[in-house]
This record gives sequence, C-alpha cells and structure tokens, in this order.
Amino acid sequence: MLPLMPLALGTMVSRLLWAGMLGAIVGVERSYRRRPAGMRTGFCVCMASALFTIASVEIARRTGDPSTTRIASNIVQGIGFLGAGAILRERGSVVGLTTAATIFALAAIGMTAGGGMFAASGIGCAMTVGALITFFYVEQWFNLKPRYMLFRISCDMATDMVANVHRIFSEFEIAIDNFQVSMAGSPTAGAAAGKNMVQFDAEVTQRQQDKLLTALSRPGVTVEMFPVERQNG
Repeated sequence: MLPLMPLALGTMVSRLLWAGMLGAIVGVERSYRRRPAGMRTGFCVCMASALFTIASVEIARRTGDPSTTRIASNIVQGIGFLGAGAILRERGSVVGLTTAATIFALAAIGMTAGGGMFAASGIGCAMTVGALITFFYVEQWFNLKPRYMLFRISCDMATDMVANVHRIFSEFEIAIDNFQVSMAGSPTAGAAAGKNMVQFDAEVTQRQQDKLLTALSRPGVTVEMFPVERQNG
C-alpha cells in the first residue's frame, strides 16, 4: 500500500469551502420551501462531513493506521440521528422525511468533497437540488401527495356556507367526511363567539388546498385547515 501523502492547508480549505458552498446551495431550496435544514444547516452538515473525511485521512497518515474510512464510516451512522430529529409527527401526519433525506444527501456530498472529488460532489449537489425542485412540481401536477385535512370554517350564515361548501367540493370532485355544523352559542370547542361553524375532513393536495382556500374565503368568513389522521371504521 502506498503511503498517504499529507494534504496542504490550502487544499483542505478549498475542499471545506467547496463542501460548505454546495451544502448552502441545497439549503437555499429548503429555505425557499420554508422547511428545516436551511442554508446554515446545509453549510454545517456538508462542511463538517468534509472535515471529518479530511481528518480521517490525516489521522490515519500520522498514526500509521492503514484504515482511512473508520471515522468517515461513522458519519453515515451519526447523520442518521440528525435526520431522525427532523422527522416529526404533526397532528397525525408524519412530516420531515424529505428534510431528513436531504440531510443524508448533504453528508454524502460533504464526504465526497472532503475526499477531493470536486466534480462528483458538484454533480451530487445538482442532482439533489434538481430532484427537490423537479419532483415537487411533479407531485403537485399529478396530485401524488394528498393529505387528509380538517377544514374549519367560521361564518355568520351557516346555511349559505353549507351549500357553498358542497358546491365547491363537488366542482373539485373531492369527497367530504365527518361533516358538522355548529350554530352560534353551541358548546362545540373551537367555535368563535357569535359565529356559526362548519367543520369537515377531506383528502386534498397542496394545489387543491390553495384553490379551495381562495374559493371559500370571502368577507366575514374565516377558513382554517389542519392536517389530521384519518379515522378508520
């Protein structure tokens, strides 16, 4: 086995800066979507992974240990804990899976940059950003990612709103579950004082949510949407 050559300080710095820049680029997309793991997180994860990779090589060279992958291999395990922390259960829905997968990809990009593979790490960054942007619109266009939502509408005239809700959802061909109407002064939790409330569940995509919010909103009407867990049986 050929002896490991020491890395110049300038080489280390260039690798770290390259890794940090790639991580920040991926983080821009996450920040734009208002998701966790933005620019600062992306920079730190990528740069730290590159630094661990460089350190593993240098420590192996200085100690004479032929294994240069011991520290780097543990990055994969350690980044799993960071990714798991980004996965949350929010009102019955699991969120953060994409962010966790992005953090895992950032670690791989950082390790590749730390190993001096500039082109490969750059391609990996481009593929990650491309996937996050492209597949987001593919999911929206083909309605591949519906969510079960609770709709809560407070209004002055419940009768008019009931007819309006059924008409709008029929136009969108969306089924309504657990439809409830609470009149003003009823003890139902969440009803606004002096307001009637219409409440129901429906499975909708993000694109449909935006259109429904526009169609349902009008003066004197308050529309709220919350992700909920589907009740079976």
